[in-house]
Parts: sequence; structure tokens; C-alpha cells
Amino acid sequence: MKSKKNFQAWRPHPWHGLEIGDDAPGIVTAYIEMTPFDLVKYETDKHSGYIRVDRPQRASVHPPALYGFVPQTLCAQRVGALSKAGLPGDDDPLDICVISERPINRANIIMDVRVLGGLRMLDHGEVDDKIVAVLVKDNQWGSARDIEDLPPILVERLVHYFRTYKWIPGEESAVSIEEIYGRETAYRVVEAAREDYRQEFPASD
Repeated sequence: MKSKKNFQAWRPHPWHGLEIGDDAPGIVTAYIEMTPFDLVKYETDKHSGYIRVDRPQRASVHPPALYGFVPQTLCAQRVGALSKAGLPGDDDPLDICVISERPINRANIIMDVRVLGGLRMLDHGEVDDKIVAVLVKDNQWGSARDIEDLPPILVERLVHYFRTYKWIPGEESAVSIEEIYGRETAYRVVEAAREDYRQEFPASD
């Protein structure tokens, strides 16, 4: 149980005020913006920290996992440099998808998750990686240590969702999945995103 000395009188900003976790990059904090029950795209407002409605989803596909980001990370130069395409990062927090056996139907929550791998997504000429993780102590998936420990269908659903979630009829998709990578590469992505964040927001150290 945390000491009362750690109490904050004001709600911390989920991107800047929450911590990535003492055991990063293996175990990180995930801030959840969307659940598999959402048909509206929600995003955290960078200024206020509140959840903002981004857009209704055009397609009928639900997010196949909990979806959010890792606090105090940024996809910028270092994250982009890990891509084969050599494109810049999207200047957003590092996205994360969390798989859980038990349905979790509410967002605006935090959880400790184990990093297994990720998807290197390219979106309109920018790198927009999606880390794949499982809820720590999950009864079904808690023993997974790498993305290969997950059934391929779960990863296929993630790939399909991100390839289609910005789909507009009559237009060619500007989203592609460059690579599916495992734990060690995911660790490098998390560390790169931490360094990108520290460079952009040095006062957070």
C-alpha cells in the first residue's frame, strides 16, 4: 500500500503525471483510453488530460484489446529510427494494446502490464508503433513472455483492426503494418520512446 505522502491533491495528467513503472521496459504502466466494447475512437486530450471523443468508428470492427498508451513516452526521432522505413515518429505517446482474459469494460484506468512484442505501424508517413502486452497476473495470459506465446489469431485481429480502423470508402489506405516484432525489439522501442520523451520534456526528470 502506498504511503499517504504520495497522495496528490490534483489529478495527475495521464501522460506526464503518471510513471512508466519501476520495472520498465519489461513491465510498464498502461493508461487505457478504449476498451473492446467501444465503437467511438477516444483519445486523451494532450492539454487537459481528459478523454476526448476523436471520431465515431466508420467500420463495424471493435478494438480486439484494451488500447491506450505508456505514460512518459513519445514516438519521435529515436522510435522512428528503429523502423526500416526510416520515417519520423508521430509525436504521440507510445500506444499499447493489452490482452486480458476477463472482459474489462471501462477506460480511464491504469494497469501493470507485461510487454510481449509489438506492431510497427506506418500511418501517413509516420511511425506509430503499437506495443502488445498482457495484464500482469492474468489467469490465462499472465505466463506469456513473448508475442509468440499468444495464439496467432489474437495478433491477426490486432493487425486487421489497425489496418482498417481509419478506412474511408473510395480511398487508398495510408496505414500499413511494416513488422510484427517480439519482446526484445519491443523493449528497445519502449526505451527509445522514454528517451524521446526525456528530450522533449526534460523537466520531467
